[in-house]
Amino acid sequence: MSCLPASSASAGLPVNSPAVILTDVGQFTAGIVPLYLLSTGDSPRLSGLDKAHVRLLAGTPQPLPPILVHRPAMSVIDGAHRLEAARQRGDREIEVSYFDGDEDAAFVLAVRSNVMHGLPLTLADRTSAAARILGSYPDWSDRAIARATGLAAATVRGIRRRSAGDFAQPSTRIGSDGRMRPVDIAERRRLASYLITKNPAASLREIAREAGISPATVQDVRRQLAGSHDVVTPKRPAAEPGMHHVPGHGGREAPAAGPVSTRQPAVILQYLRRDPSLRSSETGRSMLRWLSIHSTGAEEWTGFLDSLPPHTTILVMEAARGIAHTWTSFADELERRAKGNGFERV
Repeated sequence: MSCLPASSASAGLPVNSPAVILTDVGQFTAGIVPLYLLSTGDSPRLSGLDKAHVRLLAGTPQPLPPILVHRPAMSVIDGAHRLEAARQRGDREIEVSYFDGDEDAAFVLAVRSNVMHGLPLTLADRTSAAARILGSYPDWSDRAIARATGLAAATVRGIRRRSAGDFAQPSTRIGSDGRMRPVDIAERRRLASYLITKNPAASLREIAREAGISPATVQDVRRQLAGSHDVVTPKRPAAEPGMHHVPGHGGREAPAAGPVSTRQPAVILQYLRRDPSLRSSETGRSMLRWLSIHSTGAEEWTGFLDSLPPHTTILVMEAARGIAHTWTSFADELERRAKGNGFERV
């Protein structure tokens, strides 16, 4: 008998889909089990149980929350500390929720559950877990594995790159929503370009479904076709990012033409690092380090959304808005000074 939620099963998703495995454990079937029937499962914690945390749990008089159990093996997926605390308290039984999937899926749930609540996993725990999940599910997307492990998608991408020779690399990957997407996006963009040219009246969704890409990507391809741009790669500024000569200002340069939002921070930083006036002073080098720290992984913010505990959402939102306000004030002051020095944004 499977304990996977009916909503996932009815959607026709494959059983190894992240959308099926990464499920709210509260939807699983529950029961009461004698402690002697349970064993410690395959934990993602490299250092084992935290004895101090076990003592803390054992000292509480309230009933312990249900633990998640892999029913085929009767082993603990999530709740090893609670199980040991119950034993130290002298309890004879404990409330459980059952999972009936295979061992690989059980390990993913163990990681995901410990990321979402309880004693946090260390970075080493989560990195090791991501490498193992990649070995079990190489067709999962970087974001899906990031969601399971609480890592940034860029970190998972690096782990995948380092372990590329350890397992076969599929041509498509399954996202957190259960949808298959191609790894070779360039080929899919070419196909979308052909389909748009063949049938200009087709909707974004029709092209997206046939080409195997998102409607937003189709829209980008259509926009680039209209402007006669290469459809294989996203449009980027033609000139080197950073500066543009302004006549009448002694050879000084100003930001390059085009919307600032089209320039990737990593590309701009690469240009700034080559500027001798910044590299030759301690203040310039400090600023470059500061910018690098605060821009690293900024484009990966979507990878954190599904990993945030619901009760922290408002606080994280306020923190993000506060940081954004600070950066906006910094940018406004830079723009004011640039105009005062004869620079222009064009």
